[in-house]
Order: sequence, then structure tokens, then C-alpha cells
Amino acid sequence: MTGTDFVPLAYSKKIANGKITWKSPSNIALVKYWGKKENQIPANPSISFTLDTCATTTTVSYQKLEEEGNEFSFDLRFEGKPKESFRPKILTFFQRVEKYLPFLKSYHFTIETSNSFPHSSGIASSASGMSALSLCLMSLEKELHPEMSGEYFNKKASFLARLGSGSACRSIEGDLMEWGLHSDTEGSSNEYAIKYPYPVHEVFKNYQDTILLVDKGQKQVSSTVGHDLMHDHPFAEKRFSQAHTNLTKLRSVFADGDLDGFIKIVESEALTLHAMMMTSLPYFILMKPNTLEIINKIWSFRERTNSHVCFTLDAGANVHVLYPEAEKEIVYQFIKNELVAYCENGQYICDAIGYGAKKM
Repeated sequence: MTGTDFVPLAYSKKIANGKITWKSPSNIALVKYWGKKENQIPANPSISFTLDTCATTTTVSYQKLEEEGNEFSFDLRFEGKPKESFRPKILTFFQRVEKYLPFLKSYHFTIETSNSFPHSSGIASSASGMSALSLCLMSLEKELHPEMSGEYFNKKASFLARLGSGSACRSIEGDLMEWGLHSDTEGSSNEYAIKYPYPVHEVFKNYQDTILLVDKGQKQVSSTVGHDLMHDHPFAEKRFSQAHTNLTKLRSVFADGDLDGFIKIVESEALTLHAMMMTSLPYFILMKPNTLEIINKIWSFRERTNSHVCFTLDAGANVHVLYPEAEKEIVYQFIKNELVAYCENGQYICDAIGYGAKKM
């Protein structure tokens, strides 16, 4: 399916008002996407674990306007309070998706949103937030067009979420989501994410992710700026090729339960992401000294105990500690004993693989 498939022809019902709530999770990429083309199209494919605990709950109330205006009409509240700083992002999103949701100027929307994690924690909330909003709008469209299939609903929700925040398209479903055209993945698309279509060994089910909050401050370089710096990056093409190769390698890793192979790819991907930042112009470093301390502690612990704990990083200083459920007790003890000391105010979040968004 392409974007033109998501432009509705006509709606069969009329709806005056209502209220919809969705809870949508964040996700953590294993193969990273870094660099994008026009219209939020990724420069390379990516794959992610959908999370469970880290989520955004969004309620959209809607009231039909007596006359359709030229502007979008909406109020926005974050955790019970007006949030004007979110307004430009929602406005940009509405402008991008109006073609696919032609009812947007026919209603006044009240958008109420809250996160299960602290907003200032340094955890990216755009994936969970934009996917939750997209699902609410899709639920309204389904009321206007009840004949819509579940498969179409999910694909279009992912397509819309991508237009709000690239990685948000991977938060609609779970547990493993792939986004971006990849010759070795049947059904893959740049337009929306798909559920990973190949066998996955039991050891990767219910994988654990403990997120160590190393630095909760504002990043000095936004992800949007970072993505743009890949356009003239001297190593961009090699990096994009590496992502394709790693996705292909993961197919046997997932099928065979190859934890050592998983660790090599996931950690290499995290470090490559940050290497791209350090070698762009202008160059920048988002890791902090404590990020490196944690990485070295994980490597040392793994060598000492033959554990299968590993790390990955987003575009920030926080560390996602990944490990199989069978090692939960020993790894959690290690985190408490040796790693929490490197977190800001000792803060961390225990999470695990989730299975996508839920209508509340």
C-alpha cells in the first residue's frame, strides 16, 4: 500500500461528537534509523522492540463545528494542564495528514495526554505520543466508515504516526516491528511499519529492558537536526548499507535464538548511531561520561558471568539494558548493585517487550 491508498473517498456515517482514548507504547530500535528523506521517509530500514510500561495515554474529545473553518480547531492539555509548547508540533502534524483525514477541519478537538514516565526523563515521548494521537483519529475515522478492516486500520494508523514522528510508526503493534523498505523482508515498506514476518525463537519473547536515566536534561541537538545532518555525511551510504546487512543477519539470529549474535548487532548499531553524530558536520556528542561507565560495567559483567545482558542507546545519554527473561534476577541485581549509581538521582525504569497499543 502507498499513501494514495490512505486517501478516503467518502464516509458512510455522520458523527456529531464523542470521545476516544488510546494508550500507546514507546519502542526501542535494535537496528537504528538515522537520516530521512522528504515526507518522513527513512534513509534506511529499522527494527524495534515495542515496549510495555513506557507509554502515552491520549484522549481525544471531538465536537462537530457548525461551520467548517479554514483553520484547525483544537485545545491541548498535558497531564491536566494547557501545553502551548506542544501546539506547533500538533499543527504541523494536522497539516501533513489533512489529505488523509479530510474531516479534521470539521471538528473541534480537545486532546488530553499523559505519559507513564516523567516527561523530563530523557525518554523520547514522540513515538508513544504521536502513535496514540494517530490511533484516536483513526478511531474517529472508523466511526465515520465502520466497514474499515482491522488490517487497514493498523496500516493507516502507522502511516499517519510516521508523519508525526518517524519512529512512532513502530509503536502501533508489537512485539517486533520493522519499518523501511528492505529487499530481504517481504511486505516491508517506507510508508508504515509491519510486524516482523519471520520466525522468532522463544528466548526473545518477553525480553527485558531496564532504562537507566543517565541525563534528563534537554539534548543539545534534536533528533530532527541529527537526521538532517546525514544528508551530506561522509559515511552515510556505508551506514545505510550496514543497516540493511544487519537486518538480514538478524533473520537467522532471531530464528536460532542466537544471543551472542544479537548482542554483537545491537551494541554495534548503538555505537554506530553515536559515531554518526560524532562524525557529522557540525559534530556533536550526546553520550555522557556515565553512559560510558555503564557500557564498560556491562561489558565487564558479561565477561565475568557469561550473562547475555547487552545495551542499546537512543539519540541521547540514557542506556537501555536488554536481557532475556531467564536472566532477570541476576541482571537486575547487577543493575541495582553497580549501575544505578550512574543514573541521575538513581532513577531507572523497568520495562519489557510489549504487544502494541490498546484502546481504553
